Amino acid sequence: MSKSPLTGLLNNRDAMNSENVAYLSELHSRWLKDPQSVDRAYATLFSNLGDDNPFTLEDFSDKKPLLRQISDDSLKTAYRTFGHLQAQLDPLNMQIKRGEDALFFPDADPDLQARYRRFYCGTIGAEFMHLLSPQERQWWIDQLESSSASPSLSDEDILAALIAAEEFEAFCQQRYPGVRRFGLEGGESLIVALRSLVNNAALRKVKTISFGMSHRGRLNVMANILHKDLAAIFSEFAGKTFQPPGISVSGDVKYHLGTSTHLTLHDHDIELSLLPNPSHLEAIGPVILGRVRALQDSRKDKERNQHLAVMIHGDAAFAGQGVVYETLQLSQLEGYRTGGTIHFIVNNQIGFTTSQQNAYSGYWNTDVAKSVAAPILHVNGDDAEAVARCTDLAYQWQRQFKRDIVIDIQCYRRNGHNETDDPAFTQPLMVKAIQAQPGVKQRFGQKLIQKGSLTTELLAQKEQSYKNILLNGFDRSASYEFNSHNWFGDGPIDPTRLLDKPERLQPMTGVPLTRLREVGHFLSKIPSDFTLHPRLKRQLESRTQSVNEGSPIDWATAEALAFGTLALDGHPVRLSGQDCGRGTFTQRHAVLTDQNTGRNFTPLAHINHRQAPVDIWNSPLSEYAVLGFEYGYSLGNPEALAAWEAQFGDFSNGAQIIIDQFLASGETKWLHSSGLTLLLPHGYEGAGPEHSSARPERYLQLSAENNLRVCWPSTPANYFHALRRQIIRRCRKPLIIFSPKSLLRNRLTVSSLAEMGPQTRFQPVLADPLITQDADRIIVCSGKVYYDLFQAREEAQKNNDFQSRTALIRIEQLYPFPHHALIEIFQKHPQAREIIWCQEEPHNGGAWQFVNRRIEKVLRTAQHPVKKLDYVGRAASASPATGSLSIHQAEQKALLQKALSLKMS
Repeated sequence: MSKSPLTGLLNNRDAMNSENVAYLSELHSRWLKDPQSVDRAYATLFSNLGDDNPFTLEDFSDKKPLLRQISDDSLKTAYRTFGHLQAQLDPLNMQIKRGEDALFFPDADPDLQARYRRFYCGTIGAEFMHLLSPQERQWWIDQLESSSASPSLSDEDILAALIAAEEFEAFCQQRYPGVRRFGLEGGESLIVALRSLVNNAALRKVKTISFGMSHRGRLNVMANILHKDLAAIFSEFAGKTFQPPGISVSGDVKYHLGTSTHLTLHDHDIELSLLPNPSHLEAIGPVILGRVRALQDSRKDKERNQHLAVMIHGDAAFAGQGVVYETLQLSQLEGYRTGGTIHFIVNNQIGFTTSQQNAYSGYWNTDVAKSVAAPILHVNGDDAEAVARCTDLAYQWQRQFKRDIVIDIQCYRRNGHNETDDPAFTQPLMVKAIQAQPGVKQRFGQKLIQKGSLTTELLAQKEQSYKNILLNGFDRSASYEFNSHNWFGDGPIDPTRLLDKPERLQPMTGVPLTRLREVGHFLSKIPSDFTLHPRLKRQLESRTQSVNEGSPIDWATAEALAFGTLALDGHPVRLSGQDCGRGTFTQRHAVLTDQNTGRNFTPLAHINHRQAPVDIWNSPLSEYAVLGFEYGYSLGNPEALAAWEAQFGDFSNGAQIIIDQFLASGETKWLHSSGLTLLLPHGYEGAGPEHSSARPERYLQLSAENNLRVCWPSTPANYFHALRRQIIRRCRKPLIIFSPKSLLRNRLTVSSLAEMGPQTRFQPVLADPLITQDADRIIVCSGKVYYDLFQAREEAQKNNDFQSRTALIRIEQLYPFPHHALIEIFQKHPQAREIIWCQEEPHNGGAWQFVNRRIEKVLRTAQHPVKKLDYVGRAASASPATGSLSIHQAEQKALLQKALSLKMS
């Protein structure tokens, strides 16, 4: 092992000879030329001595105190930086420790070394020297090097938490042997941590805590932190679930469910919510952040002190799941920050059957948190007091610096991955060590008995007292019935949001023309000291002019009118996504940039002082975490129009877990209704496989039980109404919009202001404006292909190549499917001899597989003579689109000619 380069000089009287003086002089000269060229210890010495201090044998004795101080400082820095590598963190004592070289100071003051080993190599290992702020590093030094620090929870409170945690799991194991519950055995000190956290939060008047967590210990946390009725928990073991009257719910397994409660602690009311979570464990992280941000925004918590986000992770998932990194990256961004998240890791030191050496590449599974300068506290889970103290420190840190922090509770898993699993197949040595390990409750109880503050008899009484509580809950569970009065979900049940009927008449979403013009006026109203790009200035003025004069309204203007009128009605508007401020296709320009100063200005946010906020945020290059965040935001503030825009529609592939597990199924699993809107640019313009298709087939496949609104609006007016309908309709449903790209500037894709005025609404089907009845052929389609068909028909008629009366019918809402509206249109064309579905997408994509049987059912119901629907579109393909522009153009021309029965040229 290597020694500090100054050690010999400090401790050996004879070491300082002419040869060493010459060596130091040479190092000093080298340092003057390049400070990085010498060892850090020498560089520190030379910087203190200055430039003009040549080394001589005579004056070296005068420098020995300075050298001693530098050596002591080096020791302190080494322990602060690397002490966690030698900390006593593993309750099983199986971890291989590293870092001996970094802490090798054989000639250092033994008292100093012992003191710093106690600070940094005990049952808490702290990582904070990676923080860039000297103030933040010094805060940790002050906290960790204080010998008087103790946890805020009393010994009695810590013991009560451990008894509750351990007895709950033992009771469940006894009463429900072999039933999966993902128990907390081995990690019971998590309950100590969370009780400490809630206690701290209540003392500082926090109003809400939103928890997200994985399976491990979830039922225990529900029972002992959120105080869910034990009778309800045990009745769920027996297979009972909450079934609201008149609402079909599929439910979920008990260790996915959420719960919420209101507690009064220290004369303060605090709301605790544990959000439901699927088996994609880390997906809940961004959802929690979005919910908390919505609460902060809607309740004017500008300091971000009153609403707290807490995440409880598994060790393997924290290291392995990319969404953890994506979520961490949101933590300090203006549009997404929540004032810092407190992260707990229940570190079982194993992921299912995978050992740590195969689970991550760094030294710790928490290394990803360093990417956002989050401090990390590793703590031995068998030291309950140390766990409580770490929680105190974490809360104080989050409160003061508004940054994330990680507490890595090193523990173990007494059972397998679940209660039916045998871990000895793959981890026999760990299993043997665990079987010989006393529980943390026993350890802490023995400590109190040795202190004289507890007796064996009193401990037994406390244990029996909690067992009686468990027995009472079990006895009540036999007759327990779920109803709206004992609903434990996140927030109240609102039947008006759930009992929506798919065929319900579209609500009126139009706006008085005076209100539309008020918004239009402010689209181009820019501060006098703001320098706008000259081309953009003309564009914004043109938008205002189109609203004032009633000339055609384009897509971006209609969107701005929807956002602005909702804000004037008191509903916040939030849009986020990659480059959505300007818009991927340079179409939106909702956030303007001063050409001289670079500052931003959002005109829609400054219509009048009584309006609700309009926030449009460019997101990081993330889909998974950002979409999860916006879903959480929609839960936290249902009165806001929350929207996420994909840069291109197929980019939503990266967020498919959020779409599948939360957006499409959250209501039927957990009674979570969301009004989140997804804007997915879609259309075949020859841009290749990755920029053509938003994969409509995926969303249509997910559509069932009235869970989504899937729309493909082809006019600015219908887009306007679809956005406003999200708020006007009391029932909240996620809205999927396949939005345009090339149509954004197509002269045909415009609407009149009157189409957005009073007594107007969303139209789920649009009839042909030129052929309203008695067509001999009908082409049904959605989206951009309508305009291609329309122009091809116009061109053919102009050239006398087209004699057929072919009506073009647009389905603007694919789900819920507009049966009645289609019936009415088909009944106006009883002579049609052919009915076609035309799409740009391949046969195995787009809407064809979804609409074919539905349209045929409509034809039968309408008693139309045509009973079979024909298909025109691209052939089935493994790729959503060709990468060749010439092939694309040939394919597009062919499908248009076939749909219109034109001669092939």
